[in-house]
Formats: sequence, structure tokens, C-alpha cells
Amino acid sequence: MSVSPNPYMPLNAVVERGIVETPTIKTLVIRPDKEIPFRSGQFMQLTMPGLGEAPFTSSSSPNKPETLDFTILKMGTVTEALLDAGEGDSVGLRGPFGKGYPVDKFEGKEILVVGGGVGLAPLRSLLFVLFDNINKYKRVSIKYGARSPEDLVYRDSFEKWGKIPRVDFQATVDVGGPGWSGNVGVVTTILDGMDINIPDSYAVVCGPEIMLKFATFKLLDVGYKPEQIYLSMNRRMSCGTGKCGRCNIGPYYLCKDGPDMNYALIKDYPNVF
Repeated sequence: MSVSPNPYMPLNAVVERGIVETPTIKTLVIRPDKEIPFRSGQFMQLTMPGLGEAPFTSSSSPNKPETLDFTILKMGTVTEALLDAGEGDSVGLRGPFGKGYPVDKFEGKEILVVGGGVGLAPLRSLLFVLFDNINKYKRVSIKYGARSPEDLVYRDSFEKWGKIPRVDFQATVDVGGPGWSGNVGVVTTILDGMDINIPDSYAVVCGPEIMLKFATFKLLDVGYKPEQIYLSMNRRMSCGTGKCGRCNIGPYYLCKDGPDMNYALIKDYPNVF
């Protein structure tokens, strides 16, 4: 639910700093005029005054709502302007919208987190929540893939994440390069032979649509049931309130019913991928 009485009116915020992740991806740390409570997985419309807005799921911890991180891939006019924004520049925020991840349902389970490219951004917010309460979960296993070593986001965090008790991390790249000693192949290549108790786990996936599709099929192949798979589907969300009808999958609206959807609910609709 939006924190503003008018869900179409952006709240004022300023860019506190920018963190370069890759040549085309930057994380903006944004401080709103007032705190915006949110749940991991909820998204906001980030406004560039005079140009427009675009939907992003915060990549920061909901336990620290005084600032919000948004990890942005350069894709068009609005994202290019956001990536060019400097310290102190004004932006707007609408939201939060959507339901967020069902974290309570994950308690006592093994959690498999599968990310592709900038799709690790929404998952990062979830990871912070899991890390803050790691004793509530049997295990958190992170599988992450990108096109090349240079396209991996949050690279400085990988080693630290992997040292957290009950957490393991593995990355892969489509094409290796100098100094890369990890797996080479798309992210589905590291979903075979996982040391995970599948019947007692949930999988959460976020990435480009083609990656969502084939990661879902791979998870089904290795034994996950549709009810155990959650997909973060941040696509075509505009109004944030289910009015414009752009983001539907069958009877569901990603902006209201998602954007993190249980695969069992949407698997039989033709526009799921």
C-alpha cells in the first residue's frame, strides 16, 4: 500500500550516492523525505522529474527504511537519466506496491535463491531479510549467473555472503574471462545435482524473462513442484494499482498480486513467460 494518500503522487526524495556495479548497471542510494516502510519484494515507481517513471524493486533491506537502494540497468530514456543522476539530485517515489515475498512461509525450510543478471537486485532485499533471521531457516543456497564476470552485480558481497552460517553461494557466467575460475555456463547448469532437500524447500527466482522460463523448467526437472517455486516478475507494471491492465497474467495483476508469483497459480496461462 502506498504511503502517500494519493498513490499517483510521488514522494520527494534525493539521490544520496551512486554505486557503479557494471558498465551498464548502477545502484542508487535514495533518501526520501520521510521513511517508506516496505516488505522485501515490493516495488516502487521511481520518477525522474520531467521525463517519466519506471518500476523497480528495492535491493536494500526493509529493516533500514531510511534509505532505499535501487539497482538500475540502462535500458531507455528514464533509466539513462537515473543512472546519470548525481548526489543531491531530486527524484520521486510512488509506492510501495505489491505483496512482497512470503517470508513467513519460508521459515523452517531450505531456501534456494536463483538470480540472473540484474535480477539479483530484488533478491538482495530478500537475502538481507533471511540473513537477519538466519536461524529461522534451515539453509539459504544462492545460485547466480551473468553473461560475463564484468556483468556480475554486488561482486564485493559474494565472499561475505558465503561465510554466513547456513548460507552457500555459487556464481556462474555464460562466457569466462581472465581471472575467472568459477563455473562457465548459464545458471541452469548449476541447478543439477544440488545438495538440497528439495521436498523441504522453496525456490525463488528472478532474472530476464527467458532465464525465468528455463530456470523454472529446470527446477521442475530436478524435482520441485509448482507450489514450491516463486517467480519475481517485474514486467510491464505501470499504475501500480491494477487499473491500467498492462501487467496481467490470466486473472492476476503483477502489481497487486505479485510481483512475486507462486508458479502454481500462473503456470496454465499462455502469457506466463
